[in-house]
Amino acid sequence: MNIKEAIPERFSREIFTKIIDWIDGKPERFDELMVVFFEGDSRKNQHTANIMSDCIHRWPFLLTPYIEKMLLNLEQDNLHDAIKRNTVRVLQDIAIPEELHGLAVDTCFKYLSNHDEAIAIRVFSMTILFNLSKLYPELKSELKFLIEEQLPYQSPAFKNRANKILKAL
Repeated sequence: MNIKEAIPERFSREIFTKIIDWIDGKPERFDELMVVFFEGDSRKNQHTANIMSDCIHRWPFLLTPYIEKMLLNLEQDNLHDAIKRNTVRVLQDIAIPEELHGLAVDTCFKYLSNHDEAIAIRVFSMTILFNLSKLYPELKSELKFLIEEQLPYQSPAFKNRANKILKAL
């Protein structure tokens, strides 16, 4: 299968499912998907991000070789929300390698503190920061401050996650 050609310009759950079934946890096939994720055009990047997220949910081990590149990718300006959202979504559920903790913290604090970011991006970033605060307790006070500062003005989804994290902090 040629992944780049298979990914449609418009959303198609049927085609996405066929691609995910074809990948079937095979790293070499997932590699082909990630080439499009990092190098494809905007629409294909967005669709690839959704497929990537579903693949990682099924086969988390596939993400390991891409963690650093994904974090570095988040530093790009004008990155589409679908790319950011799906990237931080998968990163919230994995153990980020120690050498990338600083980059993850910087990126997630930037997203969490930016009121213009989509709620999902901010909520997933909050979770990554909470996970890392277990290793770096000094992050807790800044995370708590940012959450409490924003809490009164946020959506129910933000408040739900924020209250759970505040309770756990």
